[in-house]
Amino acid sequence: MERLQKVMAHAGIASRRKSEEIIAAGRVTVNGKKVTEMGCKVDPDQDQIAVDGNLIEQEKKKYLLLNKPEGYITTVSDPAGRPTVMDLIPDLQQRLYPVGRLDYDSSGLLIMTNDGDLTYKLTHPKKEVDKKYRVVVAGEMKETALKKLSSGLIIDGQPTAPAKISKLKYFSNKTSFDIIIHEGRNRQIRRMCELVGFSVLELQRTAFAFLTISGLASGQFRYLKTEEIKKLKNIG
Repeated sequence: MERLQKVMAHAGIASRRKSEEIIAAGRVTVNGKKVTEMGCKVDPDQDQIAVDGNLIEQEKKKYLLLNKPEGYITTVSDPAGRPTVMDLIPDLQQRLYPVGRLDYDSSGLLIMTNDGDLTYKLTHPKKEVDKKYRVVVAGEMKETALKKLSSGLIIDGQPTAPAKISKLKYFSNKTSFDIIIHEGRNRQIRRMCELVGFSVLELQRTAFAFLTISGLASGQFRYLKTEEIKKLKNIG
């Protein structure tokens, strides 16, 4: 059983907040009876739900992988009018939501879906799903700083989990390396680098669990294969 406004949102009727307004206005019926209460729960597979007399159909689950460029925010819409990742997916008939976030100045792999259960599983800290990033910082990062990054740092009073660092490279007074973490704190890698005295110039997520952006140009996306979806659902 799920809340009526959630079912309406998943069916692409409107956002949850707007769906609540539609319910309050008396425009929704469940099995022929008008519903105006927000606490109403329904079975989307059994109950007949209608808006303005029109039965709604549950949207099919969709799963895609996007190679997000810099300069896009990871939200469905933005009040400030900035470009969002939704602008990169033309003619999309269903509402998809990002699994986790990549900040405005970061790029790389982003999973998008309307499967709320899978989103919860992949973003829950207890699942410890690995995420791999390519990082470029200003200056030459020494061994002491790398050890601090890999062993963990204190952010907002809480220690970060140990990280794995590889493919260290120095060039033009910059340092490039790969880092694997399973946490998803706000701007975590940038803040970790700042704590050891380095500013991030480039940050790209290159892998999420077993998925990579190999073969996808910046701004391109592809739908996940059936076996990839099953493997994601079996994580943890």
